[in-house]
Amino acid sequence: MTHLPRMQRIATVTLNPAIDQTVSIPNFQADTVNRVDWKQDDAGGKGVNVASFLAEAGHRVSVTGFLGRENNALFKTLFHQKGIDDHFVYLPGETRVNIKIVDDAQGQVTDINYPGQSPTHQNVDGLKNVVHALAGSCDWFVFSGSVPAGLSNDIYDELIGPLKAQGKTVVLDTSGDALRFGLPAKPDLIKPNQAELEEVLNIRLESHGAIVAAARELIESGIRYVVVSMGGEGALFIDRTQAFHAQPPAVEIKSTVGAGDAMVAGTVAGLLGGESLRACATLATAFSMGALGQIGPRLPPIEHIHAMRHLVTLREVS
Repeated sequence: MTHLPRMQRIATVTLNPAIDQTVSIPNFQADTVNRVDWKQDDAGGKGVNVASFLAEAGHRVSVTGFLGRENNALFKTLFHQKGIDDHFVYLPGETRVNIKIVDDAQGQVTDINYPGQSPTHQNVDGLKNVVHALAGSCDWFVFSGSVPAGLSNDIYDELIGPLKAQGKTVVLDTSGDALRFGLPAKPDLIKPNQAELEEVLNIRLESHGAIVAAARELIESGIRYVVVSMGGEGALFIDRTQAFHAQPPAVEIKSTVGAGDAMVAGTVAGLLGGESLRACATLATAFSMGALGQIGPRLPPIEHIHAMRHLVTLREVS
């Protein structure tokens, strides 16, 4: 009798989630009255998006982080619909709202991001207890997004360190000081964009070769994979011995909400499936393409994503 491999369970951690409110305003202008064409509210935050995408791709996912108790209905509905296990630490008050003004007429998106709640020391201790408990059932942990006001920037280091000591696989997708202070914990995978990588290394990266060389320095320090997203220029997927530039075809962009999170989810799905770095690059890029074609953090059917993999141009970077 053959034993199927045990399905690895994933937990995502979102310290600063948000309700993404997308409003369509053709020919949006400052300093005047604008009329909204339509609006859509989505439960969001980077780790929530990653969880949603992985659940759509058939993975078993748990979520945690901090959520406001007073406006949690959208999140509860999402978790129920997608079969996601909710382990959030609930705070009094409301989760922040991030507004995205989509202007199809001018091809522009304007973001207005609120600061978010400030968890207490007790809340942080509660979250550490939840993450420790989830380590009993989850093999992969994805930490995504900004650190809420009032929390120390080394919060990711504090959360990731114990997981790495238990042999867990950890992904970190953040920027600025949160990324800088998280790197010493040696996450297995990071996904900065080019500007975020330049900021954390304090260096200008003028070419794909320079980005690969900079990423390899991080890999030498103990990080296994570095994925660098470059917007319309595609992304670089780098490990100790290989580097691939994945270029998607020009696609009609409905919304950029969650495109980077879709790339994280696609990379994790590929690695979990035992795929090569080359194959992970096409899958992650197809996930991202799929998200760009949807309003809000959504994916098309998974068979569409697999079809899109063949449209990605892959080039090895030496």
